[in-house]
Amino acid sequence: MNDDFIIQAIGIHKTYHTGVVAVPALRGIDLSVKRGEMIAVMGPSGCGKTTLLNCLSGLDAADAGEITIEGASLSSMSDRERTDYRARRMGFVFQFYNLLPVLSAVENIELPLLVAGARPPEARARASEALAQVGLAERAHHRPSALSGGERQRTTIARALVNRPAIVWADEPTGDLDSETSGAVMDLLVRLNREQNLTFILVTHDRSVGGRCGRIVRMRDGLIENDLWKSSSAST
Repeated sequence: MNDDFIIQAIGIHKTYHTGVVAVPALRGIDLSVKRGEMIAVMGPSGCGKTTLLNCLSGLDAADAGEITIEGASLSSMSDRERTDYRARRMGFVFQFYNLLPVLSAVENIELPLLVAGARPPEARARASEALAQVGLAERAHHRPSALSGGERQRTTIARALVNRPAIVWADEPTGDLDSETSGAVMDLLVRLNREQNLTFILVTHDRSVGGRCGRIVRMRDGLIENDLWKSSSAST
């Protein structure tokens, strides 16, 4: 494995078994990602985009191949070690927010830190800092029902940032937003990528989202069909 890469995957295979039918989702994926890249993984529905994200992040286990994150092999970790590594070094953003409705924005953000054993004052301070990063400091004590769709997604992004991760994984992060709000969320992600050198891996169907990333990986039928570097950084 090459130390220049924060993520390196070689020969990744994943097959789902549904009764007597075997459905190959990944059919030998090779992918290397440098620290600070912002990558859009694109392709038609069912091509393996989300499966690739899940395997690379350790949410799901590959059937074959080797995945190394920050020099550590995922296959050499126990389930508990992978869970701990994700909690410490990764952030996740999904399409449908996954915010607890009974908690305020700041409480939703600090919850992962409290579960991990952080002291409440430290967790609250870091959650407030993350909210300020995404421009929602004044909405800290509002519950999700009182936030707009864009504000809910910004809260989700703040939660992904609160553990100060090395990598942020995002699965259709703008899929539930209108075009104007989607653009504002992408403005935020691009800024975080540039200012903090965060590595972003985004799964998306949206061409406008892909157009903001510095690299587009196109998939088809469980394979990488095209891998295009547009520039050294995300587009404005």
